[in-house]
Amino acid sequence: MSAHRTSQTMASLPHHFDEKVTLAIIGGTGLYDLPNLKPVARLTVSTPWGFPSAPITIARTDSGFPVAFLARHGSHHDLLPSDVPSRANIAALKSLGVKAIVAFSAVGSLQQEIKPRDFVLPSQVIDRTKGIRPSTFFEKGFVAHAMFGEPFDLHLRSVIENAVQPGFLQGFDGGAAPTFHTKAVSTDDLTVVCMEGPAFSTRAESKLYRTWGGSVINMSVLPEAKLAREAEIAYQMICMSTDYDSWNESEEPVTVETVVSNLKANSANACKLAAHLIDVLAETQGLGDSLAGSMKFAISTSPHGVKKELLEKMHFLHPGYWEV
Repeated sequence: MSAHRTSQTMASLPHHFDEKVTLAIIGGTGLYDLPNLKPVARLTVSTPWGFPSAPITIARTDSGFPVAFLARHGSHHDLLPSDVPSRANIAALKSLGVKAIVAFSAVGSLQQEIKPRDFVLPSQVIDRTKGIRPSTFFEKGFVAHAMFGEPFDLHLRSVIENAVQPGFLQGFDGGAAPTFHTKAVSTDDLTVVCMEGPAFSTRAESKLYRTWGGSVINMSVLPEAKLAREAEIAYQMICMSTDYDSWNESEEPVTVETVVSNLKANSANACKLAAHLIDVLAETQGLGDSLAGSMKFAISTSPHGVKKELLEKMHFLHPGYWEV
């Protein structure tokens, strides 16, 4: 189907959906839709933090299970990583009833064993953003603190680890099948470093991140993961390696051409993996349940200090949690 035909088809979809949607996929560079699923609605959701990156597509599996899809960088990839409206993205998904998010992201590898075209299920995060991105729903006049020692949901990560068996990912261009790296196999944390961008790392920075124990590096996991935690949504990122960043002096410094070549291979595997995980997660009970109510008692501001306009915004996320 041509891009024009696809655009026409999407535009003709209903702009409302009356069922709760408990699972969402956030697509990163190289994953802009879910071609294996039938779209049934395309929603424009307004939140107190603005509009999300793109309209949210609701699709159904063959069994009828609904799933939401959101393109992080916009339908035409016209948003810089630092400009992604992450608060609106997460708030919009929350308003649909989403309890679990699987987010895909292109990354650079910081370790020799994580090859280009490999996939990584990270367990930890190092923040190298620069304060440009709003990283919390809370603000002056309504203060709360979310637990973030485990930045990814343990239950969701475990389900994904068990769902992806060795050899699931497909090799392309005569190459070997990529590896799906998980903590369950490596036993050590797999850490994603989140940098500001949009330029890639210098060689010195890349070598520094390796000494810190970084496994991969991207520009997208934060504040997305923090905001999902504040929204009480189970969140797990899946990282798709495109290159060796710039630390590997036996390789040429990363170029856009290298990234694009590997993105094409990763995109096919991402679509295959997303379709498989949606089927698995549709049958998984209790996703996000451990987070339910976790923010209700995380408020530090006394009731007399809460600003009414902020309370109204937060009720979009958590209706009925707090009264003044």
